[in-house]
Amino acid sequence: MIGRKESKQQNLPKIDDAVIISRDQHPMSQSNISNNAIKVLNRLQQKGFRAYLVGGSVRDLLIHRQPKDFDVATNAHPDQIRELFRNCRLIGRRFRLAHILFGREIIEVATFRAASPKRKSHKGHQRSEEGMIIRDNVYGTLVDDVWRRDFTINALYYDISDGSIVDYTNGVEDVMNRTIRMIGDPEERYREDPVRMLRAIRFAGKLDFNIDEASAKPIYTLANLLEGVP
Repeated sequence: MIGRKESKQQNLPKIDDAVIISRDQHPMSQSNISNNAIKVLNRLQQKGFRAYLVGGSVRDLLIHRQPKDFDVATNAHPDQIRELFRNCRLIGRRFRLAHILFGREIIEVATFRAASPKRKSHKGHQRSEEGMIIRDNVYGTLVDDVWRRDFTINALYYDISDGSIVDYTNGVEDVMNRTIRMIGDPEERYREDPVRMLRAIRFAGKLDFNIDEASAKPIYTLANLLEGVP
C-alpha cells in the first residue's frame, strides 16, 4: 500500500513527502541482494538504528540489472558502526565512510548527510571560492540525506524489514521512464560538485537513460569547472 510520511523540513522545496512503495508494488527481489548487505542491514536495525539499501543498487534492481556493489545509508555514526562490526574500516576525509569487509566484498555504509550550508565554511564543512564542496562531514536525517544525493534515480531507500521503497523524489517513476533528473537546481548542484556532470553522462551511457533537459542544459556552460577537479 502506498502511504505518505510527513516531512517537517522547510529547506527542501523540490522534495515532496515520501511515497512508501510496498513490496507488491515494485519489481525488486530480496533474493538478488547480497547476503552480506542483508547481514549489515539486519544488524543495524536490530541495534535500533535506521538503515536502508540505497543508491545504484536499488536503481539497478528495479530495472533487473545485477548491481556491482551494495551501499547502505543509516543514522548510525561511523564510530557506532565500527563498534557493531569487527570487520569495519573507516575511510575518507571529505566524508567519513564505513567499509564492512567480507572477504573480497565490501559493503559501504554512510551516515545520513545534511544539506550543505551555503556559506564557505562551517563546522565539518568547507567550500571553494567557486562553490565546490571540499569537506562535508555534516550528519543529518533521512530527509537531509535525500537532498544531498545527486539524481532522483539514486535517491531510493529500500527497507529490508518489509521490502518497501522510500521515495521522496519520484525516483522510481524516473527509473521506470529511464530518465536522469538532478535533485534541486542543476546549475547549483553541478557547481557544488562538477563531477556530477560526468556522472550524468556516464549513467546515460551505461544504463541507456536520457538526461532530463533541465539537468542537461547547464553541462554545456559549466563543463569548464571540470578543469579544477583533480
